[in-house]
Amino acid sequence: MSADTDLQLYSYYRSSAAYRVRIALEIKQLSYQQLPVNLLSGEHRQLEYLQTNPGGLVPTMSTAEGILTQSLAIIEYLEERYPKPSLLPQSAMDRAQVRSIAYQVAMDIHPLNNPRVTQFIEATVGLNKEQKLDWYHHWIAQGFGALETNLKVLNSNGRYCFGDRVTLADICLIPQVYNALRFDCPMQDYPLINAIYRHCTGLPDFIAASPESQPDCPPK
Repeated sequence: MSADTDLQLYSYYRSSAAYRVRIALEIKQLSYQQLPVNLLSGEHRQLEYLQTNPGGLVPTMSTAEGILTQSLAIIEYLEERYPKPSLLPQSAMDRAQVRSIAYQVAMDIHPLNNPRVTQFIEATVGLNKEQKLDWYHHWIAQGFGALETNLKVLNSNGRYCFGDRVTLADICLIPQVYNALRFDCPMQDYPLINAIYRHCTGLPDFIAASPESQPDCPPK
């Protein structure tokens, strides 16, 4: 691990956005202090945390240069500040392709299934638990169906989303699949996504970043 101890990550073990940042930190072998924020107990809505992140979301990263929010912005900062190993390919076109996959997950799929959204529609529209789960499954199917096609077009090898090593695309995909499996989403129509998930979750950096490996994960 790098000797840089100025990095502090406000995280919640099951937050897919925080999971992304943890993967990037592990791949770049950066040491950091993890500061758990319990989303279930409402710690993210307390004044002390809101003074750090006014949006009341995780992750938040404290650095020697200031505070950063939003997982992709944090990862891009790490990529620029600690460029080796790189999370993006060399050519401009390849980098854009990787970002396209990452953004598809982080901006098209994830927001519609964020607990803030599902809790709001449950409270205001009156959806029951089964209807809320149908909402979740619908948007995962929409997103993963398009993503599976994109991976085929980009000639994914079934180990990584793009090329022959981990990129920002895999960092975004794996936490989203983890969540989909948690909520029993049908996954049989996505062989490439499933293969990439199986491969990446077996890698040491992904294991170290996984929800089950975090200090705030409740004991079984």
